[in-house]
Amino acid sequence: MATPTDIHLYTAQTPNGIKISLFLEELGLQYKVTAIDFSKQTQKEPWFLEINPNGRIPALTDTHTDGAPIRLFESGSILLYLADRYDKEHKLSYPFGTREYYEVNNWLFFQMAGLGPMQGQANHFLRYAPEKIEYGVNRYGNESRRLYHVLDDHLSKSTSGFLVGDRLTIADISCWPWIASHRWAGLSLDDTPHLQAWFNKILARPGIEKGRHVPSHHGALDPATDEELEKRAAASRAWVQKGMADDAQKLKK
Repeated sequence: MATPTDIHLYTAQTPNGIKISLFLEELGLQYKVTAIDFSKQTQKEPWFLEINPNGRIPALTDTHTDGAPIRLFESGSILLYLADRYDKEHKLSYPFGTREYYEVNNWLFFQMAGLGPMQGQANHFLRYAPEKIEYGVNRYGNESRRLYHVLDDHLSKSTSGFLVGDRLTIADISCWPWIASHRWAGLSLDDTPHLQAWFNKILARPGIEKGRHVPSHHGALDPATDEELEKRAAASRAWVQKGMADDAQKLKK
């Protein structure tokens, strides 16, 4: 039975969005969910900006230990908070001050500063840009591939199959959704066998299987042809471009 909490998750079906539900399901925490609709620019509405001034998902609210509400935004910050606050038995973490604790942070920030931004830009230039710019496609695609090989090399030395120590941690949870979306970025796991094995090992966990489908179906692993992927991208390209144009217009005021 899930442990009751006051956690309220505001999210969407993106790699960053599902990180939080993966952790919550793995730890067995009860939480509320509000789905954010990008096509309607819900993340820019005043009520949401009170939670995350940056207008991005995921975001989370909770009752802090002092009894007052607390807001969290940025997926890495949320994961650190949840691990510190709710994983007292260190099922998905390591005690503060241990070598493993800091190593987890290394890989968490590797994802936040490298893997996510680079693959996110690969996604944009391949799927959402109004015109195909080969430099952008190649620059970010190649850098994402390099980071995949960094992970693959590290995992080749892991005796547990996880990124740090003997257990699943927020390091694995932060990276996994991005690797799950490799095809969307035009990438492959064919030449990174250790990364592929790690990916499959995590996918087999019930908490991961449940958490990846929050707040809606996780379609990254559904069979699809290149033509079908392009059709999906075309359906989203217009609102992606509109959101960018709206943000640019606001900066001129």
